[in-house]
Amino acid sequence: MKQLQQYLKQIDGKSYKAYKQIQGTYSFERYDLMIDYVQGDPFAAPSKIRIRVPDRERKIRREWIGEARRRFYAEDTITRAVAKTIHKTQTSVKGSGKSGMVAIDQPGQEILERTAVSLRDQEMIICLTVGLPANGRRINGKQAEKLFFSIIPEILKQSVFSIKDHEIESACRLADQHQAILNEMKKNDWISFIADESILPRESGVSQRPMKGSVPFQSPEENRVSIEIPHREEPLSGMALKRGIVLIVGGGYHGKSTLLNAIERGVYPHIVGDGREYVLTNPSAVKVRAEDGRQVSTVDISPFIKNLPHGTDTTAFSTENASGSTSQAANVIEALEAGASSLLIDEDTSATNFMIRDERMQELVVKEKEPITPFIDKIKQMRDELGVSTILVMGGSGDYFNVADDVIMMDQYSPYNVTEKAKHIAGKYPNDRIASSEETFGRVPKRSFAPQSLQTRKGKKEKVQAKGMKKILMGREDIALDYVEQLVDASQTRLIADLLLHLDKKGVLKQGDSLKVLLDKIEDQFDREGLASFAPFRDQHPGELARPRRFEIAAALNRIRTAKVKDIR
Repeated sequence: MKQLQQYLKQIDGKSYKAYKQIQGTYSFERYDLMIDYVQGDPFAAPSKIRIRVPDRERKIRREWIGEARRRFYAEDTITRAVAKTIHKTQTSVKGSGKSGMVAIDQPGQEILERTAVSLRDQEMIICLTVGLPANGRRINGKQAEKLFFSIIPEILKQSVFSIKDHEIESACRLADQHQAILNEMKKNDWISFIADESILPRESGVSQRPMKGSVPFQSPEENRVSIEIPHREEPLSGMALKRGIVLIVGGGYHGKSTLLNAIERGVYPHIVGDGREYVLTNPSAVKVRAEDGRQVSTVDISPFIKNLPHGTDTTAFSTENASGSTSQAANVIEALEAGASSLLIDEDTSATNFMIRDERMQELVVKEKEPITPFIDKIKQMRDELGVSTILVMGGSGDYFNVADDVIMMDQYSPYNVTEKAKHIAGKYPNDRIASSEETFGRVPKRSFAPQSLQTRKGKKEKVQAKGMKKILMGREDIALDYVEQLVDASQTRLIADLLLHLDKKGVLKQGDSLKVLLDKIEDQFDREGLASFAPFRDQHPGELARPRRFEIAAALNRIRTAKVKDIR
């Protein structure tokens, strides 16, 4: 601690690069400070530090970390406490660029496994980023001393050393409840569970916080179930959506897409007070949509599209600029290949000709002239042959009444089960559209990515970097993730970027594994070695990382424009 003070006095007023001298570990009264990375310029990416708090200074209870879900819920709670304290702390450090900035990887409404805080048997590690103070491009040692010896200790005092055990235990109890709900869902073959009194609408298009004054969710009687969950006296009631084909209908602005949005983000647990804390969806449910202009590499879309003009092979379809229908077909097949158990689809973001062709259009454009087998003709085969369910928002075509197992109508944000009425209407107004005569769904590909798919080099260096939540810069190429809708945190994107660099440096793709096997191995390493095992400097500050699902990792691989892929089935 005194050595750090001495260093700061010695380098005061010197060129900013002299800050490199302070890298190392320093013992403070209640914790160790590890300065892992020092920025080269006050305007550059901030410096990275870790705080190591021994168990004697902040007791870590075994019941918080003995089970994986409890552990990352506890870590999430501490991360939020630090972030809240930073937000309300006035740093008052003066200087140029990022001088005096203190930050932690702040969570959103979802509870994600992160690297910001790590709880271990004998210690707690907190990862922060800081802006080392400067005047112009010269070191301001006095302000740096204030940062390290006043501001950061105060932040730790008001968060890590002040958080009560019962706050962490409350998060662990929520983890137990979520696990109990997921177990009940698995036992009963439910795709999703939406608890009564949930608040589904969000504050705005750019905020995931709950909307004030919203109508609380109430399950229709036909779908209502009650679940006994731990740490709660009364059973939890709500709507269970069973495996199969579920149609969500209703007028415009009555809550159809809001319900689907809650379901699609329910693959991640939410914090207490979010309104969706008891909205859970099978973690292997995948939202798919049309995505004009995306890269597609060697995907067998023949279950949906055959006989394209100019003899294009749809059993190994590739394009740099997919249409709405070909992109949605590829998105469906890629989700199935990665192991999706359910598909979530909204007609508003779908290609109309991919979803439906009515009898009038069939008569005008005969089958021989139409390469697309619409989704409505494949949805039951997916359910019966592949065991893949679909939840579909549909407001414009009653043809789906014929194939639906359950029909939920949203009316002023309240759900009603109208399955019997929909079936009655389907019988009352039969259509003459001709369904596909194909007896089976078709094949799901088993593809392998070649090592040269990963072009990570930019000049003499290998570089893969996340640019926000929806873009990764790999070498000289951009990977666009704008329409990967279940990617919910920029830290997930950062981990995917680190993962791509890791796969390239370690030569993992040389093993020739199928995509499914590759994703299995990645998830296994997450579980055994942690998220930081994919970071470039795993034994130092692991960066601001959060765990993505296998489906978002697959989405990034599938959108690499330099991808070289072959079907190995």
